[in-house]
Amino acid sequence: MLIVLPLAITSGLETLVWMDYRLAVLFTIVVPLFLLIWAFVKRSEPIQHLLIIYWRVASLFAITVYLMIAAVPIGFLTLLMSGFLITVTLWFWVDLNEEIRELRNSPLKASFTSWRWAATIYNLIGIISQIPFVVCAFKSRNDLLNEPFCNVWLDPPWLFKQIFHPDWPQEFIGFLGFSGLVIYTIFLCYFVLVKLQRQGRSATGN
Repeated sequence: MLIVLPLAITSGLETLVWMDYRLAVLFTIVVPLFLLIWAFVKRSEPIQHLLIIYWRVASLFAITVYLMIAAVPIGFLTLLMSGFLITVTLWFWVDLNEEIRELRNSPLKASFTSWRWAATIYNLIGIISQIPFVVCAFKSRNDLLNEPFCNVWLDPPWLFKQIFHPDWPQEFIGFLGFSGLVIYTIFLCYFVLVKLQRQGRSATGN
């Protein structure tokens, strides 16, 4: 019984992790990409603008996947941060929020609004559920690989590697992840320290 219980807990956690990654693909990649294409077709500039900003911010999730493939512990922090930044950017821009509210009712507007609320709820739940796993960010790489509590989060990124980068060494993928994180951090610091002071919550600067 003492052996079966931890196995059952690990199996349940693995199921939840895989479900979380599938929902992440749906809410952070598939749906916003479809909405962006739709917005370009309909020439809805406010939705286009917000979704372009969204993709810039959401690139941290892609960086996280590469860090996770290389089993870099900081990936657990960037995973948490990506959910937080995505949630903030969906509602942060006062001018875009006003322009979107003023758009005439249409299937695009309704779909975008539904996705924005669904993505917000998903990310808030994700942030709360990922808090217990922040401890994994402060473990050594060997501990990360050997502890089921942490390494269960690495399985979906490893599957991604098998599909898209089967011949790439983990070290190179880790280098790409780190490089992306450095560039992302530089742009984020520039936004917070310079653009935010200059433009406030206006995406257009007007």
